[in-house]
Amino acid sequence: MSNANVVEKYLTALNNQDLDSIAALYAQDATVEDPVGTPLHTGIEAIREFYTKATSIKLTAELLGDVRCAGEFVAFPFSITLPSEHGPMCIEVIDTFKLNSEGKITEMKAYWNEQNTKLVK
Repeated sequence: MSNANVVEKYLTALNNQDLDSIAALYAQDATVEDPVGTPLHTGIEAIREFYTKATSIKLTAELLGDVRCAGEFVAFPFSITLPSEHGPMCIEVIDTFKLNSEGKITEMKAYWNEQNTKLVK
C-alpha cells in the first residue's frame, strides 16, 4: 500500500465511522498526538479508545490539498466538519503519519488549534 493510499483509507474510514478500519491502519505500538502538545495515546487499545468518539458522531473528513510523501513520512491537509452545540463546526488540520515497513502507521500527529476551527454557516 502506498503512503498516499493510507491517507485515502484513513479519510474513508473516518467518513464511514469505521473504528475497526481506522485501528487496522495502526501498528500495535503506535502513538497518536492529537492535537500536538496534548498527551500521547500509546498502543492500539488507547488509539481505539481515542477514535471511539470520532466514530460515534457523524462527521465529514475532506482532503484539502495534495498528500506529501517523504520516505516513511506522509503529511496532508484536511478538514473535519462535525456537529457542535453552536451548529456545524469545521476544523482544518494537517496530519502527519510515520509508517513502518509494513505500511502501518507508527506515529500520527495532528497539527491544529482553536484558530483552525470555525462555525459553518
